[in-house]
Order: sequence, then structure tokens, then C-alpha cells
Amino acid sequence: MNSYQLIVGIVPRNYGELLTHAATNAGARGASISMGRGTAANTLLQILGFGDSAKDLVYVVSPSSQTKVLCDAMYEASLEKKQPFGILFTLPVTDFIRTGKTENQEYNMNESTTHKLITVIVNKGYADDAMDAARKAGATGGTILNARGTAKPGDEKFFGMEIVPEKDMILIVAENSKADKIINAIQELPCLATPGSGIAFASPAQNFTLLGKSKK
Repeated sequence: MNSYQLIVGIVPRNYGELLTHAATNAGARGASISMGRGTAANTLLQILGFGDSAKDLVYVVSPSSQTKVLCDAMYEASLEKKQPFGILFTLPVTDFIRTGKTENQEYNMNESTTHKLITVIVNKGYADDAMDAARKAGATGGTILNARGTAKPGDEKFFGMEIVPEKDMILIVAENSKADKIINAIQELPCLATPGSGIAFASPAQNFTLLGKSKK
């Protein structure tokens, strides 16, 4: 039985195809790109309104046996950038659904990792509050995606239609030593005091790599 991993790359807007082309040329069967915005670690830039930058998020599902080849190809493609360009990491895939068939995957939870992916989902408008708390706890930055919640039967309606609240999803890749402190800081936010106002969870981010910067 094959095991799989999700390769995730976060790069400046319009550069996602640089990674997807590299991956498909190296043997990937396909890739997806979504759009988000990054948040700078510099507080002054945030105050001046220059702290956000448009981002492409690249997703490639790969057999574990092929992951290193694809990651290396994506890394090599990024080397045309002479400065830090983005990040690349992998996440374990526990269930892989293909042509109506679900394959249960096995992976080693004890595999050594240096970073975690912290995912935070809050009501729209509170992402910057969450990122501010995360930075104070040691995060260097994050990526924000627009999302929406799903209403359940009995929720408030408007002209007969269920109100589906907009959400912000924040992705923060942090060193293991800082992850718990960051989650605890976000948990203490007043905007998350009401049950159901948001969630946060962490996943092991394997094979963490800086793009556009030599490993040497």
C-alpha cells in the first residue's frame, strides 16, 4: 500500500506556477494553487499599511516515495531568486480518496520534525488580532486565506436564506519550541472567548525548506 504526503509551498503571488511546473516536470500528476495574503513581522510596516503581501499557496499530493524528488525540483526552481522567496513543507496524508476508493495511509507520527503548521480559523476581521498575538509569542509571520463557515439548521435566516458567516483562516509555520506558546497566546484572545468563535490546531510540518535561498 502506497503512502502519500501533501506538499505545500507558500510563495509571492503569480509565482505559484513556478513551483507547479517544476513539480509536474518532475513527475507530479497535478497541483493546485490558492490565493492568500502574507503578514510581515515588522510592526511598523503593519501600522503603515505595507505589512500585507499577496501569496500563492501551492498544493501537490505525492506518493511518499516521490516526495523528495518533487520537493528537490521545486527547491531548485526557486534558486533563480537570490533572496528568501518562500517556504516549502509536507504534511502527512491519512486518507487518500481516488476514483471513489479510499486508501487508509500509515505514517510515523514520531518522525523527527523541526516545525509545526498552526491553523487558526476565526470570524472575518479577527485575523490580524490573531497574528498580532502570534507574533508576540514568537511567530515570524503567517498567511491568511478567506473562508466561510457553514450554518446549521435553526441558525438565523435573512429573507429565508441561512446566514453563512465569513471566516479568516490563518496558516502559521513555527518552530516546534514556539508552537505551544503561539497557540496559547491565540487562545487567550477576547475574540475567541465565545464558544464556536474559532478553532486552532497544529500538525507536524515535515521536510521544512526555505525557498530561494541556498541550503549551504
